[in-house]
Amino acid sequence: MVSAEDIAEVSRQLGRPARDILDIAARCVCGKPLVVKTKPRLGNGTPFPTLYYLTQSAATAAVSTLEASGYMVELQNMLTEDPGVQAAYQKAHHDYLSEREAIEFVEELKDFSAGGMPVRVKCLHALVGHSLAKGPGANPIGDLALAALDWSPMRCQCV
Repeated sequence: MVSAEDIAEVSRQLGRPARDILDIAARCVCGKPLVVKTKPRLGNGTPFPTLYYLTQSAATAAVSTLEASGYMVELQNMLTEDPGVQAAYQKAHHDYLSEREAIEFVEELKDFSAGGMPVRVKCLHALVGHSLAKGPGANPIGDLALAALDWSPMRCQCV
């Protein structure tokens, strides 16, 4: 269940009203929302491909810093060169689509997951959110990015 307090906290974290949250997919060690699970089609009809959305400000800032460092190029090269990473990323993509489509099939999102899956590294926020929500092994690129952060889900940095 998503409580009124959860919605208020996510709205505070985002600096805008939270929309169409289905669940809190991951929480900080202090209990506050870290990742939300969002409807595939927002209430206003807009398709929303990002099933798992990173909301906690310290986490999003750390991921933004990692993206700006050029680490995505390293991850893209790894994805291009390593068949094992390719296969695991393809599985993450398939699992993501299956989970989202079990909630609601949105034609405009057919075969489109998030974060560049299955062939690109495009948005570490979405990929880290996926890893935090589903746990280690669910998304290899999200797991690598999470390990490279100067932020940890094991230490509260909520403000």
